[in-house]
Amino acid sequence: MKKDSLGVIHTQYFTFAEPPHPLQLKSGRSIGPVTIAYETYGKLNAAKSNAILVCHALSGDAHAAGISADDKTPGWWDGLIGPGKALDTHQYFVICSNVIGGCKGSTGPSSINPETGKPYALDFPMITIADMVEAQRHLIDFFGIEKLLCVIGGSMGGMQTLQWASAYPDRVLAAIPVATALKHSPQQIAFNEVIRQSIMADPAWRKGFYYEHGQPENGLAVARMIGHITFMSDQSMEEKFSRRLKNDNLSFQFTDDFEVEGYLRYRGYNFVKRFDANSYLYITKALDYFDLSGVHFIPDVKKTAVRFLVISFKTDWLYPSYQSQDIVRALKRKHAFTTYFDLISTYGHDAFLIEIDDEARLIKNFLANIHQP
Repeated sequence: MKKDSLGVIHTQYFTFAEPPHPLQLKSGRSIGPVTIAYETYGKLNAAKSNAILVCHALSGDAHAAGISADDKTPGWWDGLIGPGKALDTHQYFVICSNVIGGCKGSTGPSSINPETGKPYALDFPMITIADMVEAQRHLIDFFGIEKLLCVIGGSMGGMQTLQWASAYPDRVLAAIPVATALKHSPQQIAFNEVIRQSIMADPAWRKGFYYEHGQPENGLAVARMIGHITFMSDQSMEEKFSRRLKNDNLSFQFTDDFEVEGYLRYRGYNFVKRFDANSYLYITKALDYFDLSGVHFIPDVKKTAVRFLVISFKTDWLYPSYQSQDIVRALKRKHAFTTYFDLISTYGHDAFLIEIDDEARLIKNFLANIHQP
């Protein structure tokens, strides 16, 4: 095992909002009890001042680093979290939790509804990014942590990071939103609507109540294919696939002649094995509802003490650099200490997960100036 490996990691579970104290949601509805799947790396110090919360993207989970005890896979940000890495577990206590509404151990539409004894399905209440953060806040309280040293996340994780800094500016010392936005543009909402419609148009979706029959596989696979196109850049697709054929010749049929077609089909149908279609619906809707623009961002506070590192990637067309620059302008209006980098990369949106060398160096240096051991 490599020196910088965290080794085998076991996912843990925290349950709260037991009756008669359910979690109140932004929709006006409530839910309880609520379970959150989470993992931790490193040790919480005696002052409880070295905790970093890592927030995952849409289809991510609590397994951010090390090797999963369940399926032996590496964490989705394993290159960033561990001994000597950007989130150095010799110094920091790193927490990553799966969001509510998800399907990787936290309460979501595939969970059992205590009132019916069956999966919630579409009886699950609509959730927002703020609800996800509120659930995380309960987990942080469970650890007895008064103030997080840092909250960090990319894509949807970046939105949670911004929500933390906005809702709890007194409980966050630093925030690192990566490849994200203060709100979805009409184009981003449009992509998510096409994704949702592809799932709901599959007859196997059964208006959300499919758990006794199996996933709407075709609809969910197409949804993921659409999403995956937005994760890559034109340049990265050219470099990875160009117009190469799978079998040297065109078939003149509707088969996957081109390598890129086969790749998307593989990613789409592989996704079906690990993600719940209803969770995809709920989480994409939460992304579309998210809006911290204008007066919504850190309301009633003219100046915030939270220190920010904002990172974007030049070839990211899902969350383009101009949206990170909008975040920076909003922070400047709050007189916040803000550092911004627009990194060069060919990978598009997925750069924050794949091309992490520059990202890791920025994060490590930023945290070194925040952390006072």
